[in-house]
Amino acid sequence: MEKIGIIDLGSNSARLVIVNMFGDGHFMVEDELKESVRLGQDMDRDGFLKPQRVAETIKTLKMFKRLCDARGAERIVAVATAAVRRAKNQRSFLDEIQATCGIRVSVLSEAEEATLVYRGVINSMDIPKGIILEIGGGSTKIIYYNRRSILNFATLAFGAVTLTDLFADDGVSPQEQTAKIEEFFTEQFKKIEWLSEVEPDTQMIGVGGSFRNLYKINRIVRKYPLNTVHNYQFTTEDFLAVYETVRVLDVEKRKRIRGLSPERADIMPAALAIIKSFTDYLKVDGFTIGGYGLREGLMFNLAIPLTVERPISDVLGYSLSTLVRYYGCDEKHIENVVHLSIQLFKQLRVLHKFPRIYLKVLKIAASLHECGRMIRYYGNPRHSRYMILNCGVCGASHRETVLAAFVAGCYKQEELAASDWARYKDIVTDEDLDIVKKLGVLLRIAVCLDRSGLGVVKGVNCDVLGDSVIMKTELAGDASLEIRQASKANAEFKRTFKKNLEIL
Repeated sequence: MEKIGIIDLGSNSARLVIVNMFGDGHFMVEDELKESVRLGQDMDRDGFLKPQRVAETIKTLKMFKRLCDARGAERIVAVATAAVRRAKNQRSFLDEIQATCGIRVSVLSEAEEATLVYRGVINSMDIPKGIILEIGGGSTKIIYYNRRSILNFATLAFGAVTLTDLFADDGVSPQEQTAKIEEFFTEQFKKIEWLSEVEPDTQMIGVGGSFRNLYKINRIVRKYPLNTVHNYQFTTEDFLAVYETVRVLDVEKRKRIRGLSPERADIMPAALAIIKSFTDYLKVDGFTIGGYGLREGLMFNLAIPLTVERPISDVLGYSLSTLVRYYGCDEKHIENVVHLSIQLFKQLRVLHKFPRIYLKVLKIAASLHECGRMIRYYGNPRHSRYMILNCGVCGASHRETVLAAFVAGCYKQEELAASDWARYKDIVTDEDLDIVKKLGVLLRIAVCLDRSGLGVVKGVNCDVLGDSVIMKTELAGDASLEIRQASKANAEFKRTFKKNLEIL
């Protein structure tokens, strides 16, 4: 296993992420540190990075280096974006970093930056056709893709920091400033010819710190129960409510908004104005927030060099495989349980009548059903439910994640408290309880059929005959333990599916 420090030196903030590379194409973030350096501030006057900003950045990078050393990072990969890319004193700045911090910083071109943002998104989201809006401090990126390939991209030389500087005017109200930014950015969009070719069913994806802050504000307003920014669905109506609240306040009042980082309070109206003009221009009725971007794009490239050529084909499968390894689960047992769960789902469709989309929910629950043992064996389902809700499964919607968590949380006939379910009423419905209970029974049988973890039950063949289900097992050894344990689910199976269960 290799430990790597990844530094993203942006126009607004500098971020360090320390990542454990497992050596088998998987990785997991171990630590993170962020500092607001405002490197791009006041650059528009003469194109030079200002001494105060340079000094603050050097101080931050020294701190990052100390943390990397303390955590045992074997190497540091550092990249810089818009502000450094445009700076007339770029060379002297990079030389000073090398000399004082011992860190070599690579300056990304516009194409390299857009490609890394795209790779972070495409390898973590199951959205086949999308248009990515990434708002940085010194630039705004727009990336249009379909069928897992970039079709077009554009980089606008204006971000939340530079726009705030550009439209700063003490005599103008905050509302008027954001209105001017909207108008200005709409004109910039008109210059991008291919934007008119974006198909109506293309899904908008928001990436970057401004979108993450937007989520945090809205989560508090809605009392949204799931603390996961990745794949959060934002309606235009909810966005406008936040925008109209933020844009009328002065900086000091914005700093008191719950969910909004105080360091971002002064530049947030500019960022929201960009989003407003973009959603209006493309006439979208909502967008999805992506929690993965440039830094994760770098991580994927380092962990799986093949992603430089083509993205991961199975985002969900890759994410689950990473979590199974990270939690130290028995991979062979998990593979068997997933296999048996899928067979049960398909062969008993006549009983549960669920469409194929719920096979995805069952796969998540089957893959992570025992991760709770990392906390404690006793109460494992309850712990597994918590971990699934908070581990950030990629390739799954928030609804699918919640359903899977409750399936894994009740497969051992654990009591499902009404209060626990009610907490997620904004994501799931009372009718979804039937899905959880039925998939929970199937998962319980699958887990029992690999009770020893030796894979002696290779498969099942189910026949629905009258009021009974005859389940014939395909064996590769003595499966008396497995069949005995699975047969104990008969009462629950009959209560749920109104059929007797006989396992042979």
